[in-house]
Amino acid sequence: QVQLVESGGRLVQAGGSLRLSCTVSGRTFSNLVMGWFRQAPGKEREFVAATNTYPADSVKGRFTISRDNAKNIVYLEMNTLKPEDTAVYYCAAKGLGRREYENWGQGAQVTVSS
Repeated sequence: QVQLVESGGRLVQAGGSLRLSCTVSGRTFSNLVMGWFRQAPGKEREFVAATNTYPADSVKGRFTISRDNAKNIVYLEMNTLKPEDTAVYYCAAKGLGRREYENWGQGAQVTVSS
């Protein structure tokens, strides 16, 4: 059974930093492409960052994705947070060469106050 569990979401002030973690079980982690997505209230889910490509323009220079294959964890380091970064953040996994993400976490709420 594949599980992705996000943690680290909380309320933070604008300009602050936060690190999200996503722990993966049930799949060979080193064979996975990992991604982060987010969904703000009233908006569609959008891509944030992935381990095999460049981050979204809206977070470039502020957010960094990284992974620890020994611990089966992918991180999203978020700096210089803005109120518009407020959203539920989801991690996702797909196999190498797959077009679509196959597994999703339950989401972590990040709220940035102004």
